[in-house]
Order: sequence, then C-alpha cells, then structure tokens
Amino acid sequence: MVLSSFLETLFKRLFWFSALALAGLYAYKDKMPEPSYYELDELQEPLQEPTAETAFSASVNGQNYTITPKFSYRLDGVVVSLHDANQLNDIWHHGRWQDFLNLRDLCVIWGQNVQSGVYHRINFHNDSWTCWASWPDRETGNVFKMNALSNNHLLVDKDQVKAALMSAEPGDHIRLSGLLAEYANPGNGFRRGTSTIREDTGNGACETIYVNEFTIINKANRKLRRLYSIVKWLALGSGIGFLIMLPIAPVRISR
Repeated sequence: MVLSSFLETLFKRLFWFSALALAGLYAYKDKMPEPSYYELDELQEPLQEPTAETAFSASVNGQNYTITPKFSYRLDGVVVSLHDANQLNDIWHHGRWQDFLNLRDLCVIWGQNVQSGVYHRINFHNDSWTCWASWPDRETGNVFKMNALSNNHLLVDKDQVKAALMSAEPGDHIRLSGLLAEYANPGNGFRRGTSTIREDTGNGACETIYVNEFTIINKANRKLRRLYSIVKWLALGSGIGFLIMLPIAPVRISR
C-alpha cells in the first residue's frame, strides 16, 4: 500500500512536470535559426534541366498513378512550413482524390530570403495544397522575394525516401532531387500538373516533384527537438502510470 501511494504520487508529479516542460519546449522547437546557421552558398535557386525520362507508373495503397516527367530538378531550401496529406483537416488527398502518392508538401525558401534573415518577420503556413506568406509592413514585403519561395507537392513511393522526408521540420536545410512532373490516377480521373518556372503565383504555381533522393543537410534545433521527444514520452508514460496506480493506491482521508 505504501509503495502504491508512493508510485501514484511520483507518476502524478512527473506527469505535471513533463506536461509543463512540453508546453515550453513546443514554443521553441520550431524556432527558425539565424542565417549564419546555414551554408548560404548551397541555398541557391533550384537547378532545373531537360530530361529524357518518359512516363512511368507508381502504385501506392492499391492506387495506380501515371507520372509524366517534365524536367529533372534539384532543390536546396530551408523549410518554413509543411502539410501532411494524412492530416485530419485534409479532406482532399486521401478522401476525395485517393491521392496517396503526394505524401507531404514542403514550403521552402532559399537565396536572399535566407541570407537577409527576413524570414524571421514573415508568417508562413500551409493549407491542403498552398503555402501562404504574410508580412507586417511594406518594408518587409520589399525585402522578401516571392520567387525565392516554393510550395512543393512531393510524390514518394520508396520507403527510404519517405522516412527521410517525414523527418523534415521547420528550419531544416533540405536537399532533394527528382523530376518535375505531372501525375494522374486513371482510375478516378484525378490529375495534377506542375509549375516549371519560379516567377508564377497563385493557382498552379506549386512545383510537383517525384522525389528520388531526399536529405536533411542541416537539422535545426536538434538538441531541443531531442529533448522535446524525450519529455513527450515521459509525459505519456507517467500519465499512463498515474492512471494505473490511481485505483490501486489507498484513498487518503483528511482529518
């Protein structure tokens, strides 16, 4: 009985401590580093070249897709926002479109947008298929270059590439190579194209990329994110421990 009371108290205190620490770490784990953190010489405009590759097929989750390459493509960028196709608020990709190939969208910046540090004054966010950037004043808007930002629909059917892609987080310097491509699901008539220039905006301005290789060149906030992961599991474990011990520990009666 004494042991069960001790464990109940221990788990409860660990849970509240880890929950408070988790809230604090969450606010800082995705904080964007300073420009000096990055290898700025590598964060240049994407490399787009002609390709001789012809259309090919890919199968994911029982759906068959036709991929039509337009150009070979290599991108170095800093992730500023992202969207996963399996998010609960995304009713389009898995639900209406049966699109299990576009695993994740990454919104990235490069060049002057990184070097100037203007990204610290920009608010970025993704919805189901668009990256949005907003700024507080005209001065900031004049510094920020929309042609050094891209939202990328990333098509993945290889497990190794998928694992690397899904580990990317805001602030990371990522590098990917593959094919700018159109793709379609002949089974339901779904089709999506791709932008092939960096100067366009609005509907159709996103790059659709079939990814052959994906690498995180420089991971942002590595120690904070590792600590966040540890504390998250501590909160989960201590919460479960407290719930288990709650009916076992004797009831305390105040006198």
